[in-house]
Amino acid sequence: MTARLRPLSLLGLASLLAACASQPHSGLGELPPQTAGSVEQLLQQAEQSSSAQALLLRLSAAERALQNNDLQQATQLLESLAQQPLPPAQQVFLSTLQAELALQRQRPRAALSALQHPDLARLDELPLPQQIRTRHVRATALERDHQLLAAARERIVLAALLDAQATPDNQEAIWRLLSGLSSPQLKAIPRDGSILAGWRDLLELTRSALAPREQIQLIEAWQKSHAQHPAAIQPPLAIVQLQEIARRPLTHIALLLPAEGPLANAGAALRDGFLAAHYQAGAPAELKISLHDSNALQNLDAFYQKARESGVELVVGPLEKPLVTQLSARNSLPIPTLALNYSDKPEQAPRELFQFGLAAEDEAREVVRRAWADGQRRAVALAPSGDWGQRVMAAFRSEWEARGGTLIAVDYVDQPVRLAGQIAQLLQLRDSEQRAARVAGALGTKVQSQPARRQDIDFVFLAATPAQARQIKSTLTLQYAGDLPVYGTSHLFSGDRQPARDRELDGIRFSETPWMLEPDHPLRREILSHWPEAAGPLGRLYAMGADSYRLAPRLSQLQTAPGMRLEGLSGSLSLGRVQRIDRTLPWAEYRNGQPVTLPPTRQ
Repeated sequence: MTARLRPLSLLGLASLLAACASQPHSGLGELPPQTAGSVEQLLQQAEQSSSAQALLLRLSAAERALQNNDLQQATQLLESLAQQPLPPAQQVFLSTLQAELALQRQRPRAALSALQHPDLARLDELPLPQQIRTRHVRATALERDHQLLAAARERIVLAALLDAQATPDNQEAIWRLLSGLSSPQLKAIPRDGSILAGWRDLLELTRSALAPREQIQLIEAWQKSHAQHPAAIQPPLAIVQLQEIARRPLTHIALLLPAEGPLANAGAALRDGFLAAHYQAGAPAELKISLHDSNALQNLDAFYQKARESGVELVVGPLEKPLVTQLSARNSLPIPTLALNYSDKPEQAPRELFQFGLAAEDEAREVVRRAWADGQRRAVALAPSGDWGQRVMAAFRSEWEARGGTLIAVDYVDQPVRLAGQIAQLLQLRDSEQRAARVAGALGTKVQSQPARRQDIDFVFLAATPAQARQIKSTLTLQYAGDLPVYGTSHLFSGDRQPARDRELDGIRFSETPWMLEPDHPLRREILSHWPEAAGPLGRLYAMGADSYRLAPRLSQLQTAPGMRLEGLSGSLSLGRVQRIDRTLPWAEYRNGQPVTLPPTRQ
């Protein structure tokens, strides 16, 4: 039977399945009926029934065991049933149960494997409730296996089967899945007039750096041209939130940054990036921006009281970590605040506090995401000695091992003269040389041999400056490890493009901000015309300042619409745990001494 949109209440799903179960379907066989009784009672009935009826009862018993969360009994019953030839309908039912069991055991790939049985090709011929159940399980398994686009495609098919009551949750799930895609992954979806292409276009509109009011105008135009699209008929929560933001724009932002002291240069870059984005947006007349020197701040309470009396609706800043840590320790704040650093207490923050920064630890976690998606599983790591290197390495180790990766060895770079020995030890080259010496001694003659590195390493994680990275990459080549993939953080790219010098870095992959990889971005060109120093490492702070301006009106939207993203100059921005802004970065690779942007990973 062809799947078509029809009314179907969730309460009626079970009764429809029971009504359809006893009817043959073009040689497909019967589905198990909704039968009362415990697992033991169903199995006892099976012992007293014909072989065909016994199979149905045993399938029902397996389903009941799964519903009771008795995974051991469900496994035994399903393994027994899997040994028998089943009609297609019963095989689909069995495969679905196997997938549900695998998901309960946190094994999404096993669930997807169970759903690859050839009889699943006839799923659309089965009763509607079974189609819904099986497709929902497949979509869930795909999502848990991080196949977000495939999961969204499955849910788009599922949408045509659902009634009005079940549709909103499925719509939000489609939005959440597609929101998890990076912008390059989203752009790879073809504009072919399909429902998926419509979702893609709508999502791209919400990610743009335009002011909310302009975004809503474009979204309304999209809704008119896609009047029959599910998201036009019933907009996702993120769109509803954006409409509310556009109707109630911010009128007063207090920019709290250091104007003096050791962080003055960083504060100036953040301020100028913030104001440049404001003027690029047309400097909305309703928005007032007041500047405050956090370095001269005597009392946070007094500052917030005065800001509230002045009508401030959002504070952007402070930059100083001690001040951010003070804010994070409070139960609540009188004014929503976007701090431009992270507190020392990552699990503690009031609901009114958002935290945004360029932490090196975030980039270490970004390396984990990319290397894992590239299929790497065993790593060695090099970082500078000192507090910074240890923090980066701790973040990498924690995230890498949480994913199931193996960190074989770690070393910290200090004195250049020791580098060759450190890398040789990491790669166990000395072991190779000693083996050759032992063979030569046993034979009593010279043995022609070439040192060989250990072969259980997939890649090198490198946190280093450009000068350190050039030396390390050259040493790897000299130590017979030039073929090892190297993944690094943005710290090995200064923004100063000198191909002749940087050919030594060829092959290194690194995460980087769009600001550094997109030299022709209009706002970047505008900022560079006033502040040429923004072309170098300081430019990342100008980008962060601009993104702070774009984030400011959208914080409540990020809070209420999980998965929402903003494509910024410092990365693809979303709201993570404890209201910290997560950055997903594009990737580049050195080729002929120049950084070349890499295509996105599959998911």
